[in-house]
Amino acid sequence: MKSLSDNYILANGVKIPCIGFGTWKAQNGETAVNAVKQALKTGYRHIDTAALYYNEESVGTGIKESGIPREEIFVTSKLQNPEHGYQETLNAFEATMKNLDLDYLDLYLIHWPNPIKTRANWQEANAGTWKAFEELYEAGRIRSIGVSNFRIHHLEELMKTAKIAPMVNQIRLCPGDTQDELVSYLKEHNILAEAYSPLGSGKIFEVPEMIALSEKYGKSIAQICVRWSLQMGFLPLPKSVTKERIEENAHVFDFELTAEDVSIIAGLKGCCGYSTNPDTTDF
Repeated sequence: MKSLSDNYILANGVKIPCIGFGTWKAQNGETAVNAVKQALKTGYRHIDTAALYYNEESVGTGIKESGIPREEIFVTSKLQNPEHGYQETLNAFEATMKNLDLDYLDLYLIHWPNPIKTRANWQEANAGTWKAFEELYEAGRIRSIGVSNFRIHHLEELMKTAKIAPMVNQIRLCPGDTQDELVSYLKEHNILAEAYSPLGSGKIFEVPEMIALSEKYGKSIAQICVRWSLQMGFLPLPKSVTKERIEENAHVFDFELTAEDVSIIAGLKGCCGYSTNPDTTDF
């Protein structure tokens, strides 16, 4: 990947910009609106939100106020946990579209595979949700469909009834938390791995190896993380609400990490903790 305008190609041929702008914790209102506008001004063309973030309205406003044509922007949202099931999903999708004030979505994801509300029958609930996803996709309301936080057994259960395979799995991928077995499975099945929390956590800025790499390349630790994610074949979703960091996280195309340094970063096991187990969450 050589620039923000470069794309990955999903299984159905849809192009998805290689870095997405994450909006988790971007407060609904002026903060989220301005963050989205700044990201688009910087050159991002991929905006990621979710019903759970409670900022879809502001994300939609930021997109409109940016002045950039809708068809040039790739927009993702996600189904909230209490809305699993066929009719519930259809209703939730309409609410998301009303909040975003858009005619279509570029990507819609099941946010978590096994929420507490449907834990007793999560397979059946996901099957109903995916049926709704497929119908919305076939009707042209969504250009691509996928999942988030799914492990291998969740994907295999989904595929027992699915007509269309997920095109994306958005999971936590960051230095030291590389979910190798799952990522290998995704590659084998042509499912793109999107990396949320690509910087891991604040702990990453204190890791000696990352400090040394920052000095070696003359780049910030955040830039090292985003560049590493791209070289791992992931699609990173860095998030910020400050102009300087939004811009910094996008400026990662004028250097390349050596293969040895990519391996060093991957091997920093647990330096930023590990991903949440979706089968034991309390939400």
